[in-house]
Amino acid sequence: MIPIRDNVPCLIRPYVLWTLMTANITTFFMEQFLAPGAKLTLFHLLGVVPARYINPEWAMAVGYPSAGALPFFTYMFLHSGWIHIILNLWMLWIFADNIEDAMGHARFFVFYTICGLAAIAVQVMLTPSANVPIIGASGAVAGIMGAYFVLYPHGRVLTLVPIIIIPLFFKIPAGLFLGIWFTLQIFSGVTEHMSGGAQQIAWGAHVGGFVTGLILVRFFIKKDRCKYCYDPAKKDYELPEDF
Repeated sequence: MIPIRDNVPCLIRPYVLWTLMTANITTFFMEQFLAPGAKLTLFHLLGVVPARYINPEWAMAVGYPSAGALPFFTYMFLHSGWIHIILNLWMLWIFADNIEDAMGHARFFVFYTICGLAAIAVQVMLTPSANVPIIGASGAVAGIMGAYFVLYPHGRVLTLVPIIIIPLFFKIPAGLFLGIWFTLQIFSGVTEHMSGGAQQIAWGAHVGGFVTGLILVRFFIKKDRCKYCYDPAKKDYELPEDF
């Protein structure tokens, strides 16, 4: 399932969203000027390597500098390739503007950062011996999706479902779309863990970020700004149906 757009209006200009996307894109293009070895070094230094923090003796033996907190923030702006960054930023673009609308700029930025930190914390706990860097905005983006699940389950997501070479489009309730996405993250993570294969995707970070967004969103929204948020007492949510 590939989301194309949603039908929840945004009443503000999402300056923080634009800034986050610009920072990610700028960082990614800067990565492209690095030699493969230098890029890998960058990922190891500014990405999060769980074993670097859980096993500091090992980290010192293989040559890591002292592990500070910086990688827990910078890992969110590093991406391994075009598909990686496009998928993350596309999901961010679709769902984050409404969350910034409901929270305001400053609260949204803090919320996004906390979701990213919680996501990587969960991944480190699940894979403490991993010696490869975890990078990408997907954990923080998952937190945005969790918040959207709470605030706008009544919205609709125009979704592309490719059947072999036939593109089919459906208008799926946002709650259903995000519920399916979250279930797939859990299923994929459990399946990969049981197979014993090397983990290529940080499924735990996706789940951790999403759950963090679910829990914390109510502490960050400004109710007077949340015009289109879900209200069970309403029958008409004033959302455009033709999109």
